[in-house]
Amino acid sequence: MSKDQLKALIAIPAVILIGYGFAVAGSNGRDEVSGLSPFVASVVLAFGLQWLAFIPSYIKKTEGFFDLVGSVSYVMGTALAMGMSTSVDARSLMLGLMVFVWAARLGYFLFTRIHKAGKDARFDAIKTCFVRFLAAWTLQGLWITFTAAAAWAAITSEQKEPFGIFALIGSLLWLSGFLIEIAADRQKGQFKENPENKGKFIRSGLWSRSRHPNYFGEIVLWTGVAIIAFPVLQGWQWVCLSSPIFITILLTRVSGIPLLEKRADDTWGGQEDYEAYKKSTPVLVPRFR
Repeated sequence: MSKDQLKALIAIPAVILIGYGFAVAGSNGRDEVSGLSPFVASVVLAFGLQWLAFIPSYIKKTEGFFDLVGSVSYVMGTALAMGMSTSVDARSLMLGLMVFVWAARLGYFLFTRIHKAGKDARFDAIKTCFVRFLAAWTLQGLWITFTAAAAWAAITSEQKEPFGIFALIGSLLWLSGFLIEIAADRQKGQFKENPENKGKFIRSGLWSRSRHPNYFGEIVLWTGVAIIAFPVLQGWQWVCLSSPIFITILLTRVSGIPLLEKRADDTWGGQEDYEAYKKSTPVLVPRFR
């Protein structure tokens, strides 16, 4: 067994254990239906859908439905949380709508992108290895749990509060992050579609102000969700407010940015224009001047 396979084998139970801890914290021991609280049921569904989709994906050695299944899991997990809750107020409806809109947009974008490209290079080395590919699908279950935790906790919370300043600030942040993410993805997509840009790196639009503006938008919008959720969380549900922190750590230290930066360095490292771009452009938080 290789070192990478061993790491994946260790990661799988660790990821499941962390997901279980978040599920317990988010449920806060309430509203049990068929032995499961709505929050726990949503987490179980999120992981279960990944493992179910892993089976045919591994058999066919394809990553084609990875992102689509992830997006569907957000929608189904949120719908389940709302359906199992004892009451759904305006805050819950708002949070549910935010998750639905974000998941539908990103899922469609990623699904069409990978089918245009024919593959996702992130999976080239792992989709033929059972344990490493399973670890990737399992990690996606945890990613879904982390990102949706604050929304699911607020939706299933017994405490209900009228809209206030937190809902207003959170909504503005969510909208800002959502628009930044859309604009960044669209700009990069248009850049790649231009044959003249083949083999080049993007450094225009939002990408002239941040090397990863799409991830910045992602972090901002989920921070907005956490702020909207804040007034109705109680007990162990406060743990779910760490959702944006986990998202930031995962995107900046584990996956996302580190992988993309390495790939970019391997491709353009040493080129004068690329090194100048790296030196003058922040990794994440945009430079506004």
